[in-house]
Amino acid sequence: MRPPSLFELRRGRLCLLLAFTVSFALPAMAQRLPGGVTPSHYNLAFDVDLANARFTGTELIDVELERASKSIVLNAAEITFKDVEIRSAALTQKATVSLDASRQMATLTVPRDVARGRAQIYVTYAGILNDKLRGFYLSTEKDQRIAVTQFESTDARRAFPSFDEPAYKATFDISLTIDAVDMAISNSRVISDRMTGSKHTVTFATTPKMSSYLVAMAVGRFGCVEGAADGTPIRVCGLEGKQQMGRTALDAAQQVLRFYNTYFSTRYPFGKLDMLGVPDFAAGAMENTGAIFYRERDLLVDDKGASLTARKRIAHVVAHEMAHQWFGDLVTMKWWDDIWLNEGFANWMESRPLASMRPDWNVAVDDAIDNQAALNLDSLKTTHAVHAAVETPEQIDEAFDAITYDKGAAVLRMVENYVGPDAFRRGVNNYLQAHAYGNATSQDFWTAISDASGKSVDRILPSFINQPGAPLLEVSLSCVNGRSTLDVSQQRFFQDPAAGSTRSPERWQIPVCVKTAGTGGGCDLIADNKQALALGNSCVPWAFVNAGAQGYYRTAYSADMLRALAPRIQESLSPPERVSLAGDEWAMVRAGRDSAANYLTLVRGYANEHVNGVLDGITGRLEMINDYVTTAESQPRFQRFVRDLFSPLFQEIGFTSTAVDSDERRALRATLIHMLGDIGEDPAIASRAQTALDRALAGSQPLDPTLASSIVSVSARHGDAALFDALLAAAERSSSGDEKYRYLYALGKFRDPKLIARALEYSLTPRLRTQDTASFYRTLLEQAPARAQTWTFMQTHWPEIEPKIRVFEGDTTITSALGNFCDAANRDEVTAFFKDHPLPGAARTLSQTVERINNCIALRTAQTPNVAEFLAKQ
Repeated sequence: MRPPSLFELRRGRLCLLLAFTVSFALPAMAQRLPGGVTPSHYNLAFDVDLANARFTGTELIDVELERASKSIVLNAAEITFKDVEIRSAALTQKATVSLDASRQMATLTVPRDVARGRAQIYVTYAGILNDKLRGFYLSTEKDQRIAVTQFESTDARRAFPSFDEPAYKATFDISLTIDAVDMAISNSRVISDRMTGSKHTVTFATTPKMSSYLVAMAVGRFGCVEGAADGTPIRVCGLEGKQQMGRTALDAAQQVLRFYNTYFSTRYPFGKLDMLGVPDFAAGAMENTGAIFYRERDLLVDDKGASLTARKRIAHVVAHEMAHQWFGDLVTMKWWDDIWLNEGFANWMESRPLASMRPDWNVAVDDAIDNQAALNLDSLKTTHAVHAAVETPEQIDEAFDAITYDKGAAVLRMVENYVGPDAFRRGVNNYLQAHAYGNATSQDFWTAISDASGKSVDRILPSFINQPGAPLLEVSLSCVNGRSTLDVSQQRFFQDPAAGSTRSPERWQIPVCVKTAGTGGGCDLIADNKQALALGNSCVPWAFVNAGAQGYYRTAYSADMLRALAPRIQESLSPPERVSLAGDEWAMVRAGRDSAANYLTLVRGYANEHVNGVLDGITGRLEMINDYVTTAESQPRFQRFVRDLFSPLFQEIGFTSTAVDSDERRALRATLIHMLGDIGEDPAIASRAQTALDRALAGSQPLDPTLASSIVSVSARHGDAALFDALLAAAERSSSGDEKYRYLYALGKFRDPKLIARALEYSLTPRLRTQDTASFYRTLLEQAPARAQTWTFMQTHWPEIEPKIRVFEGDTTITSALGNFCDAANRDEVTAFFKDHPLPGAARTLSQTVERINNCIALRTAQTPNVAEFLAKQ
């Protein structure tokens, strides 16, 4: 599954400010089934009433009882039971149903013991197509209604009584009785479609063995574009009239499937692949077996007007969800504590086909950026281990965070780099073949890689998966008798300077690859607290201690090493390595180990940076300095520093795109417009942006799609009521998700309090979809001029807002966005408010938000004088 807007969080300029969840203790009452009964097959028949937002169901479950019993416990929520029977070879018995709503369970009880062995559970029931974007729910657009499912993590039980845990894999027969004008999509191909009065019944082939959360159903008036790869039919579908916007995704899916069929020894195992864009969808996408569902903007796009960001987002999300067909669907984790086996693997795998398909996209830089996002979160005291205990539905949902996705992927990349891609691939395929159509654990995986590579991966991976945090390597160079030695010590890295002053007990087995002036980078395993690495028979002036930027650790360089390396950044370090170095040095500033003045000196080495992903990371940190570490007196000087440093590069790149510009050059131009217009407050950039936007809104000259977001953002920051009205109108009339959200979220960029108030009032109207509410508020909370006003509004209107953010990750998005505050008063107010208005699914995120605010306060206190002194000397 892809969390909403994950691509933007990963690539966004504020990703360094964002964090998600924390570790948590187990509840007193675990919400897991008691066991003893195992399903093998479900026969499910649904009669869907779209007009009245309801459905009825008939279900027959084949089960195996480990022992004789009078009762069977399964999961159910929002289900009204009618007839219930338990059938065995000996007899059929009517069952009574006892519901436990708090644990989402139903106990079926019969008068006499059901014998050990095979039995069947027969149920007729009714349910609702809810408006919560979970379970079997209703999505609407204008006059069209569709019914669609979102079952991960624990919501299949809202559509049919089930053993709704991932280890209870079974096969499924599904049929849907629907209105004559509608079509149906499910996991398997259609095997019959017959009229039944004014409706028709669509029956699907039996599915492979899979977990209940991967069942998929969709009913509505859909249109599809069709293709195929290696004999597998592929469809990309949307509401009627939108299907042609699926061409980009279809092309990506065909290329990705061919790549995966080559990489994996098991070819695509599910017969067909449907991909459906849904108007209302809480997640970014969901990897249902053979039928992947998406938010519309993550699947459908106007080919001619698509920005680079939109095209990359769709390619990444498609590759991610298709990787899940192996990691998650074919082989599924036994329990949600190993969700990284699904999500970390899919994040790692998605880059492989894209790097092959589009080498010009610098996917390795994107991977390095992902590493930084995970390391930032892992530097907090309130982070959690990749493998973390979860029991309740709220805890499970909260586990879908940057640790699960980005750290999981980063650790896989590091191990792959250490053992070699061929050995790693053999281990992956051995793992998939050994557990196909079954379940697996973390130990199963690292055992497979260890056996395939002959290296001690079964010691390396547990040290990164089973304990929280990330290592800090403190390094220094020495040269004795003409031989260089790198002295390395390890400890856990904390962003909080106070926490970092005491050594914590965590220790890692760390593959460390070192690059020097004379070598491309050899790798060693750091297992001790202190270790010396021989670098050869000559004295080297510098060493970069993360060759290839594949390592999952922070590096603290001695002052002389950094001085020797800094002038060689562009000539000696690859783009991913430049991402890593800048990230490590900023982390040292955040931890109180270095001065922001030294970081700004290092940034001078990036003034001629031509790789957009590298420069974009620098931009995010400059944005934080501008917002939090300058004063009214020093901020204009800082803005001038930014203009002076990057204007020469902008003059080279220019404001206007040309027909021969590459995607990379266009993206770099967009970053420079943002940097100089939003951070540098360059009036000339703002004026040119406003002129370009006015022409586009008037229909006389469209914006370059890749520049559009930066141009709109800069214009909105300097915009008036007329522009606000124009952007709102453009957002509401746009049929392109890319364009719609560009204008919609720009409403949160205005600085006039009256326009901020209008944006806030708009957020309460039905015109803003529930799926977009949390992200809309996040945009406002990220902007200093709107932050306090937005928070006051949210508190005042909480009864209206809360239901709209109770969808998947809505509560954590809101709570995390409040971490953009940087003062004690608002920190205490946030804490007090959520004490009185708790969000169970984001309770742990609140602790992390408080820690982030505290860390920001410490940064502001320590570094504001250093930045002021640095700027005074410029």
